[in-house]
Amino acid sequence: MGDEREQFDLIIVGAGPAGATAAIYGVRYGLKVAFFETVDPVSQLTLTPVIENFPGFGGNGFELLQKMKEQATKFGAIHKFENVEKITKNGEHFTIKTDLNTYDAKAVIIATGGRHREIGIPGEKEFVGKGVSYCATCDGNFFRGKKVAVIGGGNTAVEEAIYLKEIGCDVMLIHRRDELRADKAYQSEFFSRKIPVIWNSVPVKIEGNEVVERIVLYNKVENKEFSMDVSAVFIAIGITPATDIVSDLGVERDSRGYIKVNKKQETNVPGVFAAGDCCDNPLKQAITACGDGAVAANSAFEYIKMKFQKDNS
Repeated sequence: MGDEREQFDLIIVGAGPAGATAAIYGVRYGLKVAFFETVDPVSQLTLTPVIENFPGFGGNGFELLQKMKEQATKFGAIHKFENVEKITKNGEHFTIKTDLNTYDAKAVIIATGGRHREIGIPGEKEFVGKGVSYCATCDGNFFRGKKVAVIGGGNTAVEEAIYLKEIGCDVMLIHRRDELRADKAYQSEFFSRKIPVIWNSVPVKIEGNEVVERIVLYNKVENKEFSMDVSAVFIAIGITPATDIVSDLGVERDSRGYIKVNKKQETNVPGVFAAGDCCDNPLKQAITACGDGAVAANSAFEYIKMKFQKDNS
């Protein structure tokens, strides 16, 4: 690309529900806004097969997110498919370097979400795409009529197990505790389908030749290992926030890597805001990510207005 550095008031890194909402609000405040979409990590919302708890919407996550992004671009936000590689602060402005170009911004919102967390056991990486998956809606169809295992006990794991059961898989859930962490509504749906649960057990390794053939588990109560024949292992133990992009900026993160923000979605670095699953918010849902995005855009607008008003006077 050329050497011309395009100038924006606000650049948003991420195009999930937090990023798209921030873009909508940002342009409605009269800011020149660009929001950047990357393929890694993909927005968790796009992987959600059924949305039932987003007010006023029925459908899947991909459809909902498409509507958000289309709304942002309709209002005038620039949607860029570029991978943001580095963000630095130069004086009062920020420099955003992507794989294609370099941009300038007065404020930045980090809305990078996260990627699926790995267990870190033998066979996990070796069998990715060969029976190990982090997305039931992506890969479940390959295992209709076959025995599969879902690892986890939260909302995502229960949701994935229900989905796999619905499409015709012989599914079981493996959980390290003796009760699920999922919301009661999810649990009710789950147990009504009589999906078996292997309690108090943790995965030790995944085995097979060319593809997954079995999973070895350790029962913590009985203190013994045992194996179960399965054709697929769906891992649903949460996400790791994708926040390495802020390391050069000195943005504070907690011990798990989540960006620390206040109620205005401000980080410790003036002009840098964060929203959605990359933050230390208690609820990882589309509706709360949208709320974060709206607040972050408002805070960015207020920051730009105060910081740069002298330029417009």
